[in-house]
Amino acid sequence: MPPNPVVTDTPCPLWRRLLALVYDLLIVLAIVMVVGLLCQLATGGQLIRTGARTVVPAWYPALQGTVVAAYFVSSWRRGGQTLGMRPWRIQVTRDDGGRPTMQQALIRVLVAAAPLVLLLLEPVIGLRATLWTLLAAWAGWFAVAVADPHRRALHDIAAGTEVRRLR
Repeated sequence: MPPNPVVTDTPCPLWRRLLALVYDLLIVLAIVMVVGLLCQLATGGQLIRTGARTVVPAWYPALQGTVVAAYFVSSWRRGGQTLGMRPWRIQVTRDDGGRPTMQQALIRVLVAAAPLVLLLLEPVIGLRATLWTLLAAWAGWFAVAVADPHRRALHDIAAGTEVRRLR
């Protein structure tokens, strides 16, 4: 049996974090699809109504967001890693190297997801402009890591966490 991975003091490079995020986006897509299927089954296929105007119940995006946030928070609290972080051998830690607290994990996920509020601009500026604006906001969130000595993104700074490499 291999020894337990040891967290190093080496901050994780931004490119490694972004690749882990791509892996996690695949997990999030699967979660969203399963929750959507369960909601469609529970509503007899009447969850989203289409016609002249698409109608989505207000509780549905809130449920999706809650389930996705629970995935990240529980992963960071349990072992400091999401499924996407494991192959890249990186881990979220407190500044002292311990596991993030519940408060830190919640702050981290809420600050990381904050740019999603920009989706409310879609009726005003259109889908394409909204998506580019969202992408630019997230690029800014992670660009902070380039200048930070511990390579922390904005959500890590807000939560008091770091992403470190494992030995």
